[in-house]
Amino acid sequence: MPTEATAFGLHDLSVFLERAGLLGLDVVDLVNSPLIEWRGGGPSAWSAVH
Repeated sequence: MPTEATAFGLHDLSVFLERAGLLGLDVVDLVNSPLIEWRGGGPSAWSAVH
């Protein structure tokens, strides 16, 4: 069953995925993964402050 989570940066996303058991992913893996559906522009559109 898919779940949703809100990430405010790539670090948040990597923590979510690590807790789900997906270890060893780097930033390039996260940005280019076909398993991640980016909404609102993705990490390139995120501001430094949330």
